[in-house]
Amino acid sequence: MTAYEKMTVGDVHDYGSHTFTAEEIKRYANAFDPQRFHVDEAAGAESHFGGLAASGWHTAAVMMKLRVAYFARETERATARGEPVPRFGPSPGFDDLKWMRPVNAGDTITFTDRIVAKRETKSRPGWGIVSTETTGVNQRGEPVFSIIGHVFAAIADG
Repeated sequence: MTAYEKMTVGDVHDYGSHTFTAEEIKRYANAFDPQRFHVDEAAGAESHFGGLAASGWHTAAVMMKLRVAYFARETERATARGEPVPRFGPSPGFDDLKWMRPVNAGDTITFTDRIVAKRETKSRPGWGIVSTETTGVNQRGEPVFSIIGHVFAAIADG
């Protein structure tokens, strides 16, 4: 069975968790999204976010960092067991990006994904597209982030 064949709609991957600190929220915001409620604790507290809030793009970047690390570990484990390793290509994009609640300093977000669709492509022989719904949930069990992502995956091992 190829790595692509082993991918099943409904499979869940736990990418892990990350705690957002005030220092990293400010560092990211100053570099990429310098809005007052991302860079100043008093301004964040006075805003509708109720405290220093991470940029939504910061939340997405942390999710991607955890995702890359997760799949690197999974690839290493599969290789050690002598199992086929999926080959991924570029992403043709994403849908339905949502930031449902603020991520405030001190929040710990756990990211998981679930394969929601898989199909062979018509335009790229030998490749499929795997779609996943990735969600982020804070330490109180509240959803804060979600996205439907798509990635090309090789159908044959190689």
